Amino acid sequence: MADYLRDAAEIYRRSFATIRAEADLSGYPPDIAGVVVRMIHACGETDLTNDVVATPGVVSAARSALESGAPILCDATMVASGVTRKRLPVDNEVLCYLAEPGLPELAARLSTTRTAAAVEYWRERLDGAVVAIGNAPTALFALLDMIDAGAPKPAAVVGAPVGFIGAAESCAALAGRDDLEYITVAGRRGGSAIVAAAVNALATAQE
Repeated sequence: MADYLRDAAEIYRRSFATIRAEADLSGYPPDIAGVVVRMIHACGETDLTNDVVATPGVVSAARSALESGAPILCDATMVASGVTRKRLPVDNEVLCYLAEPGLPELAARLSTTRTAAAVEYWRERLDGAVVAIGNAPTALFALLDMIDAGAPKPAAVVGAPVGFIGAAESCAALAGRDDLEYITVAGRRGGSAIVAAAVNALATAQE
């Protein structure tokens, strides 16, 4: 048999010790650093610290919202599936609307992607919610456009869609806001795993 570490608790301990030893977290306050550690754990890249951008109040805003029962609005099923329900403080709803009847037709009418069109279903739940966008840059752009048009503001946005077309631009648009609490990843990196990990960290006190 191959010789490899089998003790789950020790694997966990060494993983986070390695992250904290290799990643430069000095640019973040402790609460945000804890979130960034979780994001690094999800992608295996300790240089993610070069790209994570967050507002100073994002952790407290997101955690307070979740403790008050706010829903988590997700752009993709993978993001929603990655949210660990036992970490949520009050059995918060985790919502993704990609399976809504009529969504393809709505996307066609709006001349956009299904993921961006699904943001339309967030309107009634958006006020004070936690938003998690890890897949579609078009969803992040649609959210920002919706807010600019007068929609209620979420308590916090975790916006780090991944890809080569629009990902960097949508994250830059989020990072340019002064009216939202957010955490994002500059450039092309991001994805459902990183965003779900950030949400899980935001939902609970740091270990």
